[in-house]
Amino acid sequence: LVVIAVDLWIVDRGEPREFSMRQAGIWVGFYVSLAVLFGIGLTVWAGAGTGGEFFAGYLTEYSLSVDNLFIFYVIMTRFGVPRIYQHKVLLVGIVLALVMRGIFIAVGAAALDRFGWLLYAFGAFLIYTAYTLLRDHNKDDEEFNENILLRWARRVFPTTSDYVGSRVTVRVDGRRMVTPMLIVMIAIGTTDLLFALDSIPAIFGLTKAAFIVFSANAFALMGLRQLYFLLGGLLQRLVYISYGLAFILGFIGVKLILEALHENEVSWAPQIPIWVSLAVICVTMAVTTLASLVKARRDEKAVPPAAGSPAEASQAEAPQG
Repeated sequence: LVVIAVDLWIVDRGEPREFSMRQAGIWVGFYVSLAVLFGIGLTVWAGAGTGGEFFAGYLTEYSLSVDNLFIFYVIMTRFGVPRIYQHKVLLVGIVLALVMRGIFIAVGAAALDRFGWLLYAFGAFLIYTAYTLLRDHNKDDEEFNENILLRWARRVFPTTSDYVGSRVTVRVDGRRMVTPMLIVMIAIGTTDLLFALDSIPAIFGLTKAAFIVFSANAFALMGLRQLYFLLGGLLQRLVYISYGLAFILGFIGVKLILEALHENEVSWAPQIPIWVSLAVICVTMAVTTLASLVKARRDEKAVPPAAGSPAEASQAEAPQG
């Protein structure tokens, strides 16, 4: 929490500005290194099993967070948020995500201690989520469906037609009005709630320790704003990431159900060790990321050169970010 607070103070002080690729890369590298050091320290302090649970949970939550960036990108595009203010919207989204996940983790940990059958429910939910990822993979990613709360906010609050800097409210002719910035923040916040419903059961399938669950989520959210700007147009190239996430969620769902059966003394139900889970997660994300980049490269080569001058052709081939 201290590190997050320092990040918010350093990054958000001064005038609004865009992140450069260099700045974003430094911050992302810093946070990934911090997570690795934390995991190593946890391994030394509490053993390889605990450290493995953290790394497996961190990689799963980080992978899901990258997938969430697709939706953030669509929301930003849908509402036409100026790039210079996008990091503030992401800030609100990440803080809300951290708070909501903290609440879900506390409730989930207490519920699992009391109701063992929830393991079956979590496992079935993850398998269903994996199915929906595969089912909706080919749907238009540029389409964003407004939820009930967002539609209600649009009807209730008088909203200005344009953004007024990064302000969420403004007084116009003596009347207090909200700006589109508030509507975007509501969209991001309510979307975060849906993300938490997926991510929390997933990590509880890897560890039941609330401390590890929360710390893995916190580290996965750290640097997410900078990662958004670092990836840029690369988000649109990761075409197979949904398949990888679906496989991981399905695997964890099956693992949860087998673990519940094992705890109920079903003799044939195996208990999958954490190192197997960690290996499955790492290999799956590596393969899907590499396959996505290879496909993107082949698609670029398949596009015929633009007609006209060499300058026009070079401009046509430049990646859009």
